Amino acid sequence: MTLPPEFALIARHFRPLAGHGALDLSDDAALLDVPPGRQLVLAADAMVEGVHYLPDDPPETIGRKLLRVNLSDLAAMGAAPLGYLMTTVLARGTPDDWIAGFAQGLAEDQRDFGLTVLGGDTAATPGPTCLSLTILGTVQPGAVLRRGGARPGDDVWVSGTIGDGALGLRVLRGELPDDAAGHLAHRYRLPQPRLALGQGIARLARAGMDVSDGLVQDLGHLCRAAGCGAEIEAAAVPLSSAAQKLLGANLALLPTVLGGGDDYELLFAAAPEAQGPLREAASRADVPITRIGRMVSGPPAVSVTGADGQAINLARGGWSHF
Repeated sequence: MTLPPEFALIARHFRPLAGHGALDLSDDAALLDVPPGRQLVLAADAMVEGVHYLPDDPPETIGRKLLRVNLSDLAAMGAAPLGYLMTTVLARGTPDDWIAGFAQGLAEDQRDFGLTVLGGDTAATPGPTCLSLTILGTVQPGAVLRRGGARPGDDVWVSGTIGDGALGLRVLRGELPDDAAGHLAHRYRLPQPRLALGQGIARLARAGMDVSDGLVQDLGHLCRAAGCGAEIEAAAVPLSSAAQKLLGANLALLPTVLGGGDDYELLFAAAPEAQGPLREAASRADVPITRIGRMVSGPPAVSVTGADGQAINLARGGWSHF
């Protein structure tokens, strides 16, 4: 018997991604065993063509980015990945080789990060394509890292480098040049979820999240959850060599670096005495971390200062979903 088009598409592209618990994607739901002594962590993110990725981005990187931005949410809470559910609402006429490339990217990252698809749904739309993924992970009870909990006097830290994703988007739009290696464009298309670091600092940091909507805006979320403010030093924010070169030639790019988003690095607050253990955890995870400021008493707002100690006013603090 010939399969209906939707089920044929699932069998061709997504069934090979299924693992234990997915029931070969032949039932209405999955069956999942949570490891003993662990709590379940769930998060969801969507990507819309033309909003969260460019229409001419390679489908392999779109699939990988969809999975990675969700894995970054697990990293921010100190969780380990378990599996995921995915809904693909594809623009009518999407070529089969685009779907094959999208699934190929997912398969590659499934191998790298150790998880499989558990189920989901597939539909068609006049456009644009909308992709949604719900990630499942686990964490030891009491070890989850949440946004609330920072205190005045805590150090503010970030992992990796900041600003590459937002600058990479502008590179791909033809607004800025990239370096010879294409570092910025690569960082926009393929963020790196800091899973090992998140699990390593979960019991050391007091509060944390990932930087998806812009460093200043996301730090504001930590401030509101804690009921205090934060001060960061612009010169302390870690930059890649490609970002340094662009910013050195055009200081007007600073709001893009500090507020553009798409970094998917970890942002966290911790007591000053935790500095040594944090650096040890970062070394074990092979991810650099940088102290960029501190939490302060006062209203839940973020202030940014320059090398001269003067306040820097940013016209845009971060990305808005609406």
